[in-house]
Amino acid sequence: MQHGTDKTGPARDDIMKKQLRAEMTRDRSLRTAEERALQPSGEDQPETAQAPDTAFRGGTPHGMSPEDVAVRSELAQHLGRSVYPADRVAIVERLVRDNAPDRLIALAKRLPEGERYGNVQSIAVSLGLGTEDLRD
Repeated sequence: MQHGTDKTGPARDDIMKKQLRAEMTRDRSLRTAEERALQPSGEDQPETAQAPDTAFRGGTPHGMSPEDVAVRSELAQHLGRSVYPADRVAIVERLVRDNAPDRLIALAKRLPEGERYGNVQSIAVSLGLGTEDLRD
């Protein structure tokens, strides 16, 4: 048999309130058992797909293949905006300085000498890459 009371004083009440508030605001669920909480997939698990039975494709403009889009995007990423207007030499130098992949540098070296390019689109046209068809 216990003797005494279960009552606490105001100071103890404040401490208990702070502890309860800390428990309630933690970044975890209070109502589920730990083994039932969501876990991230492991390294040995397959990648999940948004649409498992279909191939996911991004938006590819009419007149361009996904490869054309990828090459143009990589060129734009490595060249930036400050290089324009530029000729073949300036484009190759910028790609080399930016440590672009060798295949992009080889493409840039195929550009005709003496022409100036105002943007990535004009480079793509000069290289013979597909460009988007404007719809009416």
